[in-house]
Order: sequence, then C-alpha cells, then structure tokens
Amino acid sequence: MNVQVEKQEKSMAVLTVEVDEATFEKAIDKVYHASKGRINVPGFRKGKAPRKMIEKLYGQTIFYDDAANDVVDDTYSEAAEQSGEDIVSLPEIEIVQKESGKPLIYKATVALRPPVKLGKYKGLKADKIDDTVTDEELDAEIERVRKLNGRSVDVTDRPVENGDTVSLDYEGFVDGVAFEGGKGENHPLTIGSGAFIPGFEEKLIGAEIEKPLDVEVTFPEEYHEKSLAGKAAVFKCVVHSIREKELPELNDEYASDISEFETFAEYKEDVKKKLSDKKREEEEKKREDALLDEVVADSEVELPDAMVDSNIELMLRDYARNLRYQGLSLEQYFQYTGQTLDGMREQMRPDTIKRLKGSLVLEAIAVEEGLKTTDEEFAEEIKKRAEEAHMEADKYEGMLSNGQKREMKENMEIDKAMKFIVAQAKEKKA
Repeated sequence: MNVQVEKQEKSMAVLTVEVDEATFEKAIDKVYHASKGRINVPGFRKGKAPRKMIEKLYGQTIFYDDAANDVVDDTYSEAAEQSGEDIVSLPEIEIVQKESGKPLIYKATVALRPPVKLGKYKGLKADKIDDTVTDEELDAEIERVRKLNGRSVDVTDRPVENGDTVSLDYEGFVDGVAFEGGKGENHPLTIGSGAFIPGFEEKLIGAEIEKPLDVEVTFPEEYHEKSLAGKAAVFKCVVHSIREKELPELNDEYASDISEFETFAEYKEDVKKKLSDKKREEEEKKREDALLDEVVADSEVELPDAMVDSNIELMLRDYARNLRYQGLSLEQYFQYTGQTLDGMREQMRPDTIKRLKGSLVLEAIAVEEGLKTTDEEFAEEIKKRAEEAHMEADKYEGMLSNGQKREMKENMEIDKAMKFIVAQAKEKKA
C-alpha cells in the first residue's frame, strides 16, 4: 500500500492511498460470493451463476462499489498510521480509481491536529477556595437524608397535602373528548414531585379520598405531544388512598441505625465534613475551569471544521448507543422531544469547540513543560482501572489497543498540565 500526503491550509490534508490490484480483485470476488445468492440470472439457479456471467448481464462494475468500500474500511486505519500525520477527524473518502486489474486508489480528506500558540499560563490569579458549610446547608442535608429514611403510613383522617403520595385514577379530556395516553388507574403520584404537567399536582391538594374531583390545567406550549400543546384540559380524578412520610426523630438511636456512629453529634459532624469535601471538590473544579478559560482566551488555536464535526458525530453515535440500551432509537427520541438531528448538532457545537480548544491548549502546555507520562504512572493507572473492572492488570492492559493506550497517556498528560496551571496560579487577595 502506498500513501501520499498533501498538506492544505487550515490544518487539513489529503491522503492519496493506492491499494494493489490483487487486494482489490480479492475484494471484488468476496462481494461476488456474498451477493450471488440474491441475483437472478436466466438459466441458473440463484447462487450458481458464474461471476463473469453476472458481470456480462449486469455490467462489469456491478461489484466494484461494494468492493471499493470494503477495501477502504480494511485499509484506512493502516494508511492513516502509515501517513505519519496526527489525524483528528473522520475521513471524507473519494474513490479515484476502481478498475479490475488495476490498483484501487482513493483519497481521504482529513483534519490534522492544529498548531497552538500559547498565551500566559503561569502566575494567573485564582479564586480562593471556600468550603465553609453553613448551618442552613447542614440542616438541609440532614433533613434530606431523614426524609429518605422515613416510612410511609396510610392517612385516612385528612385530605391530600403537599408531599403526600396518592393512589389516583384519572382521565383527561380536551374539548370534552378523551385523548390517547390521558388515562391511568391506581397511579402512584407524589404531590410536589413535578411528575405531571404544571398545575396538576397543586390542584390535588385538598382532595378527599374517593371523592371525584375535576382538575383543570393547560398543557405547556412546548409539550412533546404537539396535538396537546397549549390546549386546555380537564382531568376527572379520584384519589383512592393517601400516604405520608413519618419521619424518624433525630437522636442517637437514629444515628446508629443509619451510620457507623453511635451519637447524633458524631453523625452530624461527619455529614458536615462530607459536605465540606464535596464543596471543596466543586470549588476546585470551578477554579480549574476558570483558569483554563483564561489560558484558552489568551492562546491562539484555529480548529478545523472537520475536527469539530467529527467529534460531534462521535458524540451522536455514543448518544444513540446509550438510547438503544434504554430501548429507544435516535429517531424515536427526536419524535418524543421535537428535536432534530441538525438542531442537536448545533446544540453540541459550542461545548465541543470549548472542550477541544481546552484539550489542545493543555496538550501544548504538557509538551512545553515536558509533562510526560512515565511507565510507572501508566502502570499505576492500569492497575487502578483494572481494580475498578475487577480484572487483573495484565489482562486489562491486553484488552487495550495501541490507540487506546496512547489516548490514556495523553489524557494523563492533560491532567498534569491542568494541575501545573493550578499550582502556578496565585490566590486572589480578598
């Protein structure tokens, strides 16, 4: 395989890849064998017609497109590696030559890692970390956990109140006509959860058990079911049961039940420490983001459009795969939300640009400061990830491709660069 590189402006390049005729011929024959069972040839049973007969009947190039695509799929990664270029986008492929008995030639237009002109990244001003936990924050967290540990009890001597969980029958009508999906029986609903459309739950407050109630609401203008968006509706409801949370007393017995501490005072101090640790972590992340934003703003880096577009496409693929795990296709998601593919791409673009610029700047700082990942650091990271995956380190490392290992090391160096910026920063004076 022969690979030629033609550099272009704005960090773009064209790889011209030539694959020998024997490889292309083999691919054509493979496509023929995979396709012949679906091709009708008079005088032959399906799957029995010779390749030359099919080519004579349907044209000599009948298998060329699929064969060319297969060759590109099989050879592009090796061609990219052979080019020696730092490619940061998916390729845009153009077949230049596809003829039997001749080499297959294709061009791959790609984005290369753009140059970075670093601005100031040492001695920046950083906000002071404040991990103080207020009494109000501490009380709110203790109350949150207390509610989680409450038990539900039936209520029969009062109407519905905010925070209750009810068992509810309902049926919705628009202009006196029941609409699809607007009916439920014995539906559990926590009042104040926001699970139903705005205004619905609030109007159940005061409802009495087994006493019919009409709830009048208006669907939001942005409602996912377009036929109901902005429409006034009446829900005929009946509450069958009411349950409320009975909260435990905040004492030593409660503390020993839900924690490793024997007294409530010890438990409270531990909650305060965890809140402080969490707040410090959040504040440190905010400080890192602010410092990186400042460094990026003072640096010069021009992202190739192909690099941005490719990263967006990869994120869309990941998003679609996660949706499939939940039993949804991307098309179904768009129908449900009213969003479009192009709209989602544009929504992802600003954050993608920001993330890519940040990574490139940090990579440049790592190079400038010689922040390399040592073999010992890499081995320690492998060990850590292997433990998280409940695997032996050597087996975990054996599962990784060279590209994945390289990406791991690059990410570790990016982390080092971020820590370097923070360590070099000076705290702002109050």
